[in-house]
Amino acid sequence: MSELSLAYIFHEQKLLVDEQFQLPRVERLEDDLPFVAGDQVIARDLLDTEIIPEGLQLVPIRQLVTIWDRNQFEQASRAVQLLEWRRNHKFCSHCGHPTEVHPVQYAMVCPVCEYSQYPRIQPCVITIITKGDDEILLAQSIRNKGKMYGLIAGFVEVGETLEQAVERETLEEVGVKVRNIRYISSQPWPFPSNLMIAFQAEYESGEIQLQEDEIHDAGFFKFDQLPEIPFKGSVAHAMIMHVIHGEPM
Repeated sequence: MSELSLAYIFHEQKLLVDEQFQLPRVERLEDDLPFVAGDQVIARDLLDTEIIPEGLQLVPIRQLVTIWDRNQFEQASRAVQLLEWRRNHKFCSHCGHPTEVHPVQYAMVCPVCEYSQYPRIQPCVITIITKGDDEILLAQSIRNKGKMYGLIAGFVEVGETLEQAVERETLEEVGVKVRNIRYISSQPWPFPSNLMIAFQAEYESGEIQLQEDEIHDAGFFKFDQLPEIPFKGSVAHAMIMHVIHGEPM
């Protein structure tokens, strides 16, 4: 019997774990994706026809953000993104021929035109904006059906610097200008393959004007009068705790 491998087994955005939210160990299959160099760790998709083994359960990866430590979540994030990349690049985008998995690199290679398709990430900026010494800007997305308020965030556009993306997204979503933009931290965010790049900025000018197709409500909130904020484990929560309480990112 071969050595068992620690397995990240996904069904869409849900991960197979036991009752203690630990990963199972399984026999390795030919189609498994090894993704931690030198370790017996694999990733695979759970097919619709497969039965979930007794003692295991599918848990949304978003839920695991609040349970696992940062390293565990980042490994799961890497696994789900690599699986999605492999699923979405079974054919060459140049000539349409079926691709093959590169034996060493993370690349789907066309055997006909030799074009290689590598994993891609989507950079997103997320910004905590302060006003004075005791207020931060929070916004409620129209897609959020609850009462949670979050930070201003959006995708980086072609030809744009990260700082320009911060300025544009803030102006578009809430109508204010910012200054003193500075980088804080980053977090891989597998929904589906984003890299959240965190910045802090200061309010400069303007009255809040909502981008109505994106933002339901927004305002500056006192540190001691915050509404419901993003859950622990998210980069947004860490940013808010960093600014208000000086907690490390």
